[in-house]
Amino acid sequence: MPIANARMYSVTPSCKADWNTVLGWALDRAQLDWPLIDYDAPAPLAALWSRSDLGAAMMCGLPYAQREPRPTLVAAPLPSPPRYVGRPVYFTDIVVAAGSRYRTLAETFGTVVGYTLADSMSGGVALRHHLERHRSAARPRLYRAALGNLIHARGVIEALAAGTIDVGPLDSYCHDLLRRNDAEFAAQVRTVASTEALPIPPLVATAAVAPAELARLRAALQSVHHAAELVDPMARLLLSGFGVPDPADYDVLAQIARCDATPFEEL
Repeated sequence: MPIANARMYSVTPSCKADWNTVLGWALDRAQLDWPLIDYDAPAPLAALWSRSDLGAAMMCGLPYAQREPRPTLVAAPLPSPPRYVGRPVYFTDIVVAAGSRYRTLAETFGTVVGYTLADSMSGGVALRHHLERHRSAARPRLYRAALGNLIHARGVIEALAAGTIDVGPLDSYCHDLLRRNDAEFAAQVRTVASTEALPIPPLVATAAVAPAELARLRAALQSVHHAAELVDPMARLLLSGFGVPDPADYDVLAQIARCDATPFEEL
C-alpha cells in the first residue's frame, strides 16, 4: 500500500501534526486508505525517497529531477507569505547569526560557510549556484573554510548560534515555518541575501498509482483551502493550497547541479 509523509516541512512537532491533518483530510476525501508514516530526523531523507511505495511524500526537487524514471508529481505546496506570490516556488535564504556584524553577503566572504548536504538543493546546490557569480580570477576563493553535513535548517541555525559557522543556507519555506511556529529558535538568525525563486519540493509518488486515484488525490489537495476544518492548521503551515506544476519546471534544478559542481571547500 502506498504511504504518505511530509517530513521535509515538518520543522516542529506541531507542524508535523498539522501536515498529517491536511494530508489525512486529502487522503480521506480522495477515498485512499494510505497510511501516514513517521519518518523523523535524523533518519536520512535519501532513504525515504529511495522507497518504491511512496504515494504522497515530499521530495527535494533535485533528486526528483535527476531520477530515472522520474517519480509521479502529485502536487506542490503553495506557501502563503507574499514573497511566494501564490506560486509553487521557494528560495534559499542566506543567513547569519542575529548578533553578527555582517549585514551583506559580501561581508561574509573570508569567513566559514556552512551547508546542509552537498546534494541538497536548498541547503547546498542553490547556495553554490548563487555564490558562483561572486567568484572571479582575482578572487577564486570566497571563504576560508566550509562545514557541511548540518543536515537540515535546524542544524544550520544551531551552528550559527554556536559560532561554528558564520553564514549558511535555509530553505525559505522551512525558515518561514520556523519563524511562525518556533519564533524564539528562528530569531537566532537573520537573512542577508536570498537566491532566485526555484520550484518547491513537490509531493511525489514512486508507487504505481492508478490514474483515477491520482486524479482524486490531486482534486482533494487542490480543494484543501475550501475546508473549514483545515483553516487553522493551514494558517500555521503558511499554506494557501496546492498546485500541480509541470514536471518540466524541475528540469532547471538538474541543469544547475550539472553546471555548478564546485565543491564548497573550493568556494
